[in-house]
Amino acid sequence: MSDIKITITDRDGARHEVDAPTDMNMNIMELVRAYELAPEGTIGICGGMAMCASCQCYVNTDHPLPEMTDDEEAMLSEAFNVKENSRLGCQLHISEEMDGLEVELAPEEL
Repeated sequence: MSDIKITITDRDGARHEVDAPTDMNMNIMELVRAYELAPEGTIGICGGMAMCASCQCYVNTDHPLPEMTDDEEAMLSEAFNVKENSRLGCQLHISEEMDGLEVELAPEEL
């Protein structure tokens, strides 16, 4: 079992350095839910299918990440508060290469 460290800034601006397992096929959205860093029902509403953008986050470090899929790109093109470093947390599966990754949860869409 191999854990890495990921820093997540929640929607209130608080930073949380959390342990992220690399052997459970988890993604950033699931990690946020596991550590309860967003109120229930405000993140991962579609269940991680890249269909809602409720798990949008800003990647604040230069880590090798999986290429954006067409579905992720399409969802972000319709989302609010999108920046150049926006990604959907449900599409970022945790890997050892992400050790030290820093992400910030995008504001909740209203």
